[in-house]
Amino acid sequence: MGEQNHSPGKELQHWTQKEAPGKRSWHSHAYALGAISNFMSTFLTFPIYKVVFRQQIHAVAVSEALRQLWHEGPQYFYRGIYPPLLSKTLQGTLLFGTYDSMLCCLSPVGPHSLGNRWAAGLMSGVVEAVALSPFERVQNVLQDGRKQARFPSTISILKEFHSYGLWGRLSQGYYRGFWPILLRNSLGSALYFSFKDPIQNSLAEQGLPHWVPALVSGSVNGTITCLVLYPLIVLVANMQSHIGWQSMPSLWASIQDVWDTRGRKVFLIYRGGSLVILRSSVTWGLTTAIHDFLQRRYHSRKEPKD
Repeated sequence: MGEQNHSPGKELQHWTQKEAPGKRSWHSHAYALGAISNFMSTFLTFPIYKVVFRQQIHAVAVSEALRQLWHEGPQYFYRGIYPPLLSKTLQGTLLFGTYDSMLCCLSPVGPHSLGNRWAAGLMSGVVEAVALSPFERVQNVLQDGRKQARFPSTISILKEFHSYGLWGRLSQGYYRGFWPILLRNSLGSALYFSFKDPIQNSLAEQGLPHWVPALVSGSVNGTITCLVLYPLIVLVANMQSHIGWQSMPSLWASIQDVWDTRGRKVFLIYRGGSLVILRSSVTWGLTTAIHDFLQRRYHSRKEPKD
């Protein structure tokens, strides 16, 4: 380990194979490393995310989204950061931790096939969607500038949801837009984990420093995944910005509304794509690089004891 020709994916399989078969089907460190990686990348990239969100809601240019945020003042620029910071930290915990656990169940001693990585990624995305949809819902309401006067805080949003009744709290409150979220997260996780290691391995074989393949792999893979699923991202943002029991359009009505407000043109749905590419590249590049670095540190400390 530590030589230039050792690729990250092969090292991961080496670490997996060193575990005694049947010793354990999950690794607690995978959850911790995922949490730290996502926390750091989310904090660093939140300003980009907020500009992108305004574009998705109002279908405006980058300059107009920036103008809106500037007009509202710096005290509102980080408004809504706590829900995504908490949700993304939990996302990293579930995403990487569940993926590692599922992969150990599907292929305890390796090697990990494309099918194993796809299935483990798909399941981690399902768990993520079920656990984190309520956080995304609150976050999207908080970041919609049109809702600031009526819902100035997280507490005010939660009070609104609790006025809907038991079923309403779930279907129209916390889990508004759940089906497109489930599709987006499961497919996104499956794509990310399926191709992250192959891209990283091919770059590592060129003798580059360890952090470069991880950064580039995360950036390329995250960007492509996000662009493929971008229509679902726009749909979720618009569905979850609605609040109020009487003003909740159905899933199909929401799809029609997004299509109509974008002039029935695909390229208008992708408006703001330049910032999406930037945000995805930076976020997933940082997340993957940080996670890879922490994983190497963990195993380098552990190896002498084994």
